[in-house]
Formats: sequence, C-alpha cells, structure tokens
Amino acid sequence: MRRTHLSRKIFVLCNTIFLILVALLCFLPLVNLFAISLSGKSAANSGLVTFWPVDFTTLAYIKTFHNSNFIRSLVISFLRTGAGTLFGMFVITTAGYALSKEFRGRTALMWFFVFTMLFGGGLIPSYLVNTSLGLKNNFLVYILPGAFSCYNLILIMNFFKSIPRALEEAALIDGASFFKVLWKIYLPLSKAGLATVALFIMVGNWNEWFTGILYMSDTKNYPLASFLQVIVVQGNQQDLALDPTSAAAMSERTIKAAQVFIGALPILLVYPFLQKYFVTGIVMGAVKE
Repeated sequence: MRRTHLSRKIFVLCNTIFLILVALLCFLPLVNLFAISLSGKSAANSGLVTFWPVDFTTLAYIKTFHNSNFIRSLVISFLRTGAGTLFGMFVITTAGYALSKEFRGRTALMWFFVFTMLFGGGLIPSYLVNTSLGLKNNFLVYILPGAFSCYNLILIMNFFKSIPRALEEAALIDGASFFKVLWKIYLPLSKAGLATVALFIMVGNWNEWFTGILYMSDTKNYPLASFLQVIVVQGNQQDLALDPTSAAAMSERTIKAAQVFIGALPILLVYPFLQKYFVTGIVMGAVKE
C-alpha cells in the first residue's frame, strides 16, 4: 500500500513537470515574439532578444496601427470570425438537435455526415463548386463553406442526447414548438458544449488563411491570417515598407513580430473565459450513451 502511494506521488510529480515543460514550449515563443516587437533594430536583427526587450521601443506597434492594409484585414477577420461563429453555431445546433432524435433514416444520414469527415472532395472540386455558386471575391466564402463540421455536430448531438427527454415532452405538451424547446431548454442546459464548439469554430475562422488567398483576387479583401501569411512567409515588402525616419529605429522583423502578436492576441484574450467549459464540453460531448 505504501509502495503504491509512493508510485502515485512519483507519477503525479513527473506528469506535472512534463506538463509544465509543454506549457513553457507553447508560452515562451510567444514571449520571445512580444519581446522582439518591442526591441530596437540592431538587437532584433542580431538575434540578441530572448524574453526581454532590448532597446525598448513601441514604433513597431505605431507603424502597424498606421498601416491601413493591416487594419482592414483585422476588421475583416473580426467580421468573419463573428459572423462565421454565429452561423456555424446555428447550423450545428439545429442539425445536432434534429439528429439527437430517433426517426426513420437517421442512421443513414449520420453515416453520410461521418463519411464527409473521413473523405473530402479535394481542393479542385471544392474550388469549382464555390466559384460556381458565386463565392469568388465574395465575403460569404469565409462563412458558408466551413459552417458545418461533423466533429462539432457529434459533440453537440451527444450533449443534447444527455438532456432528459421528459423536459422536451412537457414543453411540447404545453404547446411549445421545436425551435422554442431548443432555445428555452436545450441551449441553456448545454452551455459547456456550446462554449467548446464555439471556441473551435472561432479559432478555426480566425486562423484560417488559405481561403482568402485562394478566392480573393485583391489583397485588400484578405483576413488577418491571409495578410500575415503573405508578409511573413512570402515576404511581401509593400505592406512592410518603412519610411526613412522609422527605418533607422526598427526593422521589418520587429514589425512582423508586432503584427503576428496582435493577430494571436484576440484568441488569447477570449480563451480564458471559455476555458472552464472546455474540458467539461469535450468529455461530456464525446461520450455516447
């Protein structure tokens, strides 16, 4: 018994150390990025910055917020994330509510959805379908194609299945419609699952960059993720051009660091408010009764 207790303590200690190291691997690069964005030109270009700014300056953030292309892409990302999350949640919750019931053909329909999760049509068929629907150079291309996710559907559906059937039956007897039952009973009792799925959709919409590059001809219509991909990976110097007065104090590396950090900041601010629902939502929604 004493040996088992000692083994458990050793396991907990090793597990704690391992998780701390993993957390540091995720957190320290972000700290380094923030430090570079606040550092001077020579220190940033020489690689002297670790986790604390060298030759502290905020010129990179001033330059970034004076960049009209960056501000426009930031606004597009907020609009896309907000509209995409709301529409995606509407699609997932209504489909999950319907599929949580027993009806003829439900099994075949579920297998159809699961098939789409395992096999996709590919890039070219998706592009042809979306362009034929008029989504080329259309803001709706950011919202409609990615609104449905079978994984999110299964989470929400299993959450709705865990709610006692008697609550719905009592509401229907009192004259409530199915939409009212969903709005008044199922959604309030499924906050953990809804918050989890909303976080998945939100992060997916915010970080997705390929759609903008594929479907938008004008870079002015890019969301922030696409904008950052162009300037960081492809090295678009037009959006990073420095005027002579600021070029002496900062480098393109500090501006890139500032823009990438600003791009990650909204999700970092939202996540702590939804984190308390996250584990509960994943565990409960993944269990099939």
